[in-house]
Amino acid sequence: MRTDQAHLLRQLVGKAPPRQRAKIITIVSGKGGVGKTNLAVNLGIALSRSGKTTTIVDADLGLANVDVVLGQYFDHDLEHVIKGEKRLEEIIGLGPYGLQIIPAASGVQEMANMNPEERERLITELATLEYNTDFLIFDTGAGISRNVLAFANLADEVIVVVTPEPTSITDAYALVKLLVSTRAARSIALIVNRSLGLEDGRATGERFMTLAERFLRHKVQFLGVISDDVIVSQAVRKQRPFVLSHPDSTPSRQVDAIARSLVGETLAPVAERGLLLGLKRLFGGR
Repeated sequence: MRTDQAHLLRQLVGKAPPRQRAKIITIVSGKGGVGKTNLAVNLGIALSRSGKTTTIVDADLGLANVDVVLGQYFDHDLEHVIKGEKRLEEIIGLGPYGLQIIPAASGVQEMANMNPEERERLITELATLEYNTDFLIFDTGAGISRNVLAFANLADEVIVVVTPEPTSITDAYALVKLLVSTRAARSIALIVNRSLGLEDGRATGERFMTLAERFLRHKVQFLGVISDDVIVSQAVRKQRPFVLSHPDSTPSRQVDAIARSLVGETLAPVAERGLLLGLKRLFGGR
């Protein structure tokens, strides 16, 4: 990273950047409508509130929603970076507790369709985040696409969000099967969202993990359950994350518990991975 870029980012967050590489988390789901982006935003806030510098990249280049969930709107986004009109540090937005947000514009073409210059520019800019944040969260689009697989491949941990609905579980299993068969994910964890209760969520998680271990020969980690609660849907409508509007609610406590688990994990980021090299390999940078 160039010195001037690091200096600008330090000014933005008001403190020196972390000395070690960010832990990269990619959040995915087999289908839309499972609350993936809402969970990503609330988890990002919980991590920031715990004192960890956290950055969310809205990696759904077709249907960006992070700003909508936050109720914050930004003048510039990744489209301006791709076109060379702005540098990445110029589009970073600040959310609650200093959460850093890299907004994406709806309707931006997939990386596979970018010309070489656009891909190279995006790759180089995203790589500047590697040593300037503790947690780097990519919120991808739902389902299976080249972009989803690419961002999963970059991650230290891929978090799959499911609901107890059979269609969600089936689609999530298909996604995990592809992640495993293509070796696009090294570590996969599961969060059961919109559960009727802890028992229901754990039962769903155990069924999913058993299927993955039996038929895919891959062990999926169970990260936690987020209960179905009216405060969550109300928070989405009001565009105010529920960990802020109802910090003592059951879903908020559950998100905090997941954040603590991620912070306390002994598994360190794999140093030799390298975000820049990974982006170049996956997206065809020069």
